[in-house]
Amino acid sequence: MMITRRLTLSLIGALALAAPSAAFAQTFELKVTHFLPPNHTFQKALVAWGEELSKLSSGRLKLNIFPASQLGPVNRQFELASNGTADIAVGLHGATPGRFALTETASGPYVTPSAGLTSAITSKRLTELAPKYLAKEHQGLKILWMAVTPPLMFFSKTPMQKVEDFKGQKIRYAGTNFKQIIEKIGGVGVPVPPPETTDAMSKGIIDGATFPYEGAASFDLGIAAKYVVEPGISGATFAVVMNPAKYDSLPADLRAIIDSTTGPARAEWYGAMWDEAEKAGKESILAKGVKVNLFAGAELDRMKKAVSAINDEYIEGLEKKGLPARAFFTDYTK
Repeated sequence: MMITRRLTLSLIGALALAAPSAAFAQTFELKVTHFLPPNHTFQKALVAWGEELSKLSSGRLKLNIFPASQLGPVNRQFELASNGTADIAVGLHGATPGRFALTETASGPYVTPSAGLTSAITSKRLTELAPKYLAKEHQGLKILWMAVTPPLMFFSKTPMQKVEDFKGQKIRYAGTNFKQIIEKIGGVGVPVPPPETTDAMSKGIIDGATFPYEGAASFDLGIAAKYVVEPGISGATFAVVMNPAKYDSLPADLRAIIDSTTGPARAEWYGAMWDEAEKAGKESILAKGVKVNLFAGAELDRMKKAVSAINDEYIEGLEKKGLPARAFFTDYTK
């Protein structure tokens, strides 16, 4: 009996010692959702980040990525992360107009930090300000990093050579500010999901669409659009978010790895990828025969004047609702 009791106690002790090692060896797979096509920069970036996470965790932390709206449409990406259907999501704020009203202040016409308008600069700055200003409207989500596109341009089937050419044109948009921009220059805003834009333009449902070159190339807009207006007018905002409960359930060392590979530095890294992809996207679009209509000098001044009131009107509207829009705008653009 004594020998049996000793063996039992020894076994319990051995299992107790082995338990932490077994937990440490456990693999955690995070389900990631986004609406963008597999050739998009976000997909490439998530794959690269997943490889980095796996390496830093000795294979214990992995990403299982579901692109192209496999888990849900563009307007449900944030919801998929908050309700636990996915662990991580890439969401477009403009796809749910009004829900992320303060964040969309950064999408106003010609709104950029004074340091520059590259995605590397804008994405990093927006991520830096997210904890102070944007966490509340991302309630139920842990922000990993934010991203701002290179400035969006107008792609169209007919040439747009002056502001008046936009009158009556049905133009695809995503986000409150983009709708206002289109209306201020005489167009009609039509909310079309990004993956459906090329088909909608081909069928004549819309006459044009707002995209950066990279996005236009990813969605193969060059088969429908014939012209594009430069320069771009404003950037669309995205966020990479995580389900907080899932994050909290991970071992401390894995949470630390996620923390060390996200935030402003990751946003700048991703933004730089987007900037490079924008150059390649332009080459791809122009190779399909799309022609550039350049607004410069007096015509560019007329465009800026036409949309000049939007930022103040938008900010004043948010301030009346108790949101710190003016302070956020000032911090973002300084």
